[in-house]
Amino acid sequence: MIRSLLRLSLIFLCLVGLLVGGVSVGPALALTAEQNLVAEVWRIVNRAYVDETFNHQNWWFNRQRTLDLPLASRDDTYKAIQDMLAGLEDPYTRLLPPSQYRSLQTSTAGELTGVGLQISKDEHPGWLRVIAPIEGSPAEQAGIQPQDIVLEIDGFATLDLTLDEAAARMRGLQGTTVTLQLRHPEEATPRQVSLTRDVITLNPVVSALKTTPIGMRVGYLRLSQFNGNAVEKLADAINTLADQGAEGYLLDLRNNPGGLLQAGIEIARLWLPQGTIVFTVNRQGILDSFEAFGQAITDAPLVVLVNEGTASASEILAGALQDNGRATLVGSTTFGKGLIQSLFDLSDGAGLAVTVAKYETPAHHDINKLGITPDRIIASVPLNRDTIATEADPQYEAALEMLSQATVVASAS
Repeated sequence: MIRSLLRLSLIFLCLVGLLVGGVSVGPALALTAEQNLVAEVWRIVNRAYVDETFNHQNWWFNRQRTLDLPLASRDDTYKAIQDMLAGLEDPYTRLLPPSQYRSLQTSTAGELTGVGLQISKDEHPGWLRVIAPIEGSPAEQAGIQPQDIVLEIDGFATLDLTLDEAAARMRGLQGTTVTLQLRHPEEATPRQVSLTRDVITLNPVVSALKTTPIGMRVGYLRLSQFNGNAVEKLADAINTLADQGAEGYLLDLRNNPGGLLQAGIEIARLWLPQGTIVFTVNRQGILDSFEAFGQAITDAPLVVLVNEGTASASEILAGALQDNGRATLVGSTTFGKGLIQSLFDLSDGAGLAVTVAKYETPAHHDINKLGITPDRIIASVPLNRDTIATEADPQYEAALEMLSQATVVASAS
């Protein structure tokens, strides 16, 4: 009897040991370099992506499924990561292989080589769409317009390309050519355009002192991109025009596809003495805001020109000026990109763009896919560098009229 009790006690102690100490297993298998890169991307998206449902997917399952793939090379890994990200159905959250990442950083700094097109990709059915051609670029000189759909690049259908794959096919050595098949939404028949790649210097600001028929001196400012030197260049131009006697300003944001969020915020502060510039909404629905705080460099009347190619940071700036009553908007409804991306460096030199937030204008308008409606709507007409901001430009002429009225009111008060 005693021997039986001792045997039961030993069994009980063994069971307790298993429960307390756990079952010992061998060490976890180490991830390969390719699997580590997949895990790195997965962790960044898991932590930062704006939609915590990950487009109603099991994001952990996607990680495991991708890690189980036979990743024999870095190209295999990039393809697997791109497939994993594709399930988010967000064209702005994307992997940027090292060469593409360097090109993006170069263009943000102020120079690139290619045809000069800013592009987006529709979610459905996946058309590659022109946001705007860069001023002075081969694309602008060829007459490519905002909202044009790029059907093919050198005969390759763009439905099968990511944004960055399409951009890579359009970039290339100076002097080489690329052929695009394009169709404007209002046209039934596609057209082909052959472009010669060139070095494109992104000087973001063009300025001039204009005189209206009634003798008013207007500081005309065309801002083409929110890159690293846009704030400094625009501030210098405003001060120069003020010294020349500008009585009001016309800020032209047409065909400005955006760029750096912080540049858009700092430029809003050049015009706004106080007030909210933009609200951002994160994955938990928590609002944050960026404010102006008394450092505007001019309080002269301001009219802003916008059109279908006004996107992203341009819309943040236009919305801030409109909602705060600082400027009147003239032109056509803007592009409608209300998502904010952050760039993350990856360990192998690649980059990862991730949509981290949505933004709302100061009046809490969500403009994603809707755009901003101007105070005065004037239809766009095809323009080139010789006709923009001239009598042949009806939006510009309407803006001058609005600015003249605002200046008369300001002078009388």
